[in-house]
Amino acid sequence: MTDLPLSQDAPARAIRSTIDRVLAEVNALSEGGPGWTRPSYSDLESHAHALIEAEARALGMSVSRDHAGNLFARMEGRDPSLPPLHCGSHLDTVAEGGAFDGQAGVAAALALVAAMREAGVTPEADFVLTVTRAEESVWFPVSYIGSRAALGRLLPEELEARRVDTGRTLAEHMREQGFDPDALMRAEPPKPARFLEFHIEQGPVLDRAGEPYGIVSAIRGGLRYRAAEVHGTWAHSGGAPRAGRADAVVAFADLVMAMDRAWEAFLSRGADLTVTFGKVDAASPAHAMAKVPGELAFCLDLRSEDVTVLEAADQVLREEIRRIETERPGIRFDLGTQSRSQPARLSPAMIDWVAGGAARRGDQPRRMLSGGGHDAAAFASAGWDSVMVFIRNWNGSHCPDEGMDPADLARAVEAVFAALSGNGSP
Repeated sequence: MTDLPLSQDAPARAIRSTIDRVLAEVNALSEGGPGWTRPSYSDLESHAHALIEAEARALGMSVSRDHAGNLFARMEGRDPSLPPLHCGSHLDTVAEGGAFDGQAGVAAALALVAAMREAGVTPEADFVLTVTRAEESVWFPVSYIGSRAALGRLLPEELEARRVDTGRTLAEHMREQGFDPDALMRAEPPKPARFLEFHIEQGPVLDRAGEPYGIVSAIRGGLRYRAAEVHGTWAHSGGAPRAGRADAVVAFADLVMAMDRAWEAFLSRGADLTVTFGKVDAASPAHAMAKVPGELAFCLDLRSEDVTVLEAADQVLREEIRRIETERPGIRFDLGTQSRSQPARLSPAMIDWVAGGAARRGDQPRRMLSGGGHDAAAFASAGWDSVMVFIRNWNGSHCPDEGMDPADLARAVEAVFAALSGNGSP
């Protein structure tokens, strides 16, 4: 990508100043470090939404919320009959997360409005800043809570999901923050429109290539076991011979290595897949230096852009579990409840529209796959024309060390501003 400088005109200055201010204000709202923590449906998440509401009102936008607490701020376009363009992301974080996952996308959407106001540009269709609740499913075992709620796709039984740190249900937390889960279940879903989300890349592709931003063409889906367990037999570490042990940790290690080999085999065949054992818990009070472990808890996250690959990987998982249980008498696996998020193909028309804006400022961003799940996937699955713009990131994601240069985000926003200024509809 050509190393062009950022524009120095008034809209560009409005973009950069809005990004810097909003990121600083949102990131001031957090539990203690390291990193940033704003749990889903917490007071901190609500305070962050209130901050964005104030920013939107200062830009002359009309503000509303739905029964789940999702925030919508509208800038009227020239033609109200056209499907509106929604733009935004989320403000909740994982525990001890980074400074940019979610909040960068919200700052970018506000920056677009600030640039349009500064330049006197009225978009062709209504522009709707959209800030969702509870995107991070680490708090509740439900994918895309806020966006699916906004789309009328949240299921009644999912309201009974319990937050991992409080043990209280999603419905209880919604009510505590002033929202109405019962009315949410009765609400009519909105008509399909368009959705644009800026987000840091949660991998190293752009950073390694030295490219400030890219356009996402597809988002991986996930197949997850959030509360899996291995059951063995407790025994004395010095007294139990190897032949008679049912060691839960060793059985788990066998499964990890088997799935790592299977992952390599899938990749060698050209399949898209990631396999992650993201949480391992062998630290209950029953464990001790002098004990053979009799239990272990873990979670497993399989991701792919292809549902058939997810199904095939799940089949391999079950075959390996049967093998381990046969080879290691006394071992039993319990995978628990399976949860899923569907892969999403994003809108070719919107991808071309963003690319056209980038070309107007001399950029040629790559088209790429998103390994992580995002609100854009929920909107795409509901029939909306959706697109994402990834921003270069280093030091990983979902961690305190997330790296992003605000100038990279501003450059991507300038590209979309160019698209909006030239033609408001893809």
